[in-house]
Amino acid sequence: MTQTAALTPSVDTKPQRGTQASGLLLAIILVGQFLAILNVNIVNVATPTIEADLHSSGAGLQMIVAGYTIVYAVLLITGARVGDLFGYRNAFLWGLAAFTATTLAAGLAPSTGWLVAFRLLQGAGAAMMMPQVLTLIQRNYQGAARGRAIGLWSLTVSGGIVVGQALGGILLGFGAGWRIVFLVLVPIGAVLLATGFKVLPADEGGGRTGLDPWGLVTLSVAVLLFVVPLVLGRDLGWPLWGWISMGMSVVTFGGFVRIERWVTARGGRPLVDAQVLRAPGMRPGLAILLFGPATWGAYLFTSALHLQSELHLSPLASGMMLVPCALAFGLVGLFWPRLPVQLQRPLVPFGYVVAAPAYLGLGFFADGGVAYAIMSMLIGAGLGVQVAVTNMATEQVDGAYAADASGALLTVMQLGQVIGVATVGTLFITLSQGHSTVSAPLGAAFAMAGLAVLAGLSSIFLVRRRVPSSA
Repeated sequence: MTQTAALTPSVDTKPQRGTQASGLLLAIILVGQFLAILNVNIVNVATPTIEADLHSSGAGLQMIVAGYTIVYAVLLITGARVGDLFGYRNAFLWGLAAFTATTLAAGLAPSTGWLVAFRLLQGAGAAMMMPQVLTLIQRNYQGAARGRAIGLWSLTVSGGIVVGQALGGILLGFGAGWRIVFLVLVPIGAVLLATGFKVLPADEGGGRTGLDPWGLVTLSVAVLLFVVPLVLGRDLGWPLWGWISMGMSVVTFGGFVRIERWVTARGGRPLVDAQVLRAPGMRPGLAILLFGPATWGAYLFTSALHLQSELHLSPLASGMMLVPCALAFGLVGLFWPRLPVQLQRPLVPFGYVVAAPAYLGLGFFADGGVAYAIMSMLIGAGLGVQVAVTNMATEQVDGAYAADASGALLTVMQLGQVIGVATVGTLFITLSQGHSTVSAPLGAAFAMAGLAVLAGLSSIFLVRRRVPSSA
């Protein structure tokens, strides 16, 4: 699912003040987080309307949806380190200001190209803002108050998914056009910004984590070299340069690995420390959080196009069809920690056993109705096990590398969604516009089911590990 988490820096997170922070502080940072998550899901419902108004190509729609997530994923760890260096309050407010300004610009965009550009900048603002949220909670709340704050933080993540689907449909149902899904967020961001300057406690920053600019640039180039040809390839007839670009992405990623080793050897702090990847559980965790979220990104993108363009549902009806999935995901994530410990690990593969055939069900029940909604609910319930994957993957990571480990997992999770939109989205658009005997919903359903199977197989390697009794 589209989730976000703050990366806890390697600095003291004890409250800076002796008194508990106010509820207004918590409201500001959680609503900021809510807006960033909402912004992903609310746009999915609007894609058919954007296509009709701006005459966007399939590639353009994919970049409108995925561009935000691409930039967010690549800059996530860097955003956390900016907070450590320059202060968490400053980083949050800078990110919120950038996010609000680019949201306004997106709502006023005159063309697909401009909308894509502003979505990319939105992602940069979110990447600056979001990693500070949990850190600000840790620094300003203690004891039971901290526990309640973190519980609300988790609820906000799931709530953004549910509300995004429903609110997008409701707003579009008023006939105001797709721009309203951006513009409605602007005054909220402005109020948060004005209040945040007065309420958020100052902190000095001054951490020594470093930004690793060469690693950031190389990773960004590697991701773009891979994703852009996937998104543009169908519309351009899969040109030779696209295949060369994807090959170069592998070479560039190899260069990123070498740069990270060089930074480590010089005593710096790379974006991803090799020590993190050696921890038991990290590699299967990375695989799960690549394939599982890829199915979710693909599902949101293709279902909105199918329900509105092929079944001719209204934006509101389309959005409501996706709500059962998000609600089921949120409920599984909420109640997962309450299950007996001996059941928590074995049920992770079972989640993908549920999700894979449910994805197939979307193809066989593509006419919509109750059966489609049930399949949607089962998908959400199955993917709800991903809530436990991050904790299980990092339970044997040295505390000094905790932020790097969670950052790597969350970055891969976001990139997984991008890859799902780029690959399965391209397949869906190709089948819907071509003369294949396989329908677009069925073809996409098989692809998403296959990705869910890969996630399930990866999860077997995660849960079969023996965890030390002290863990």
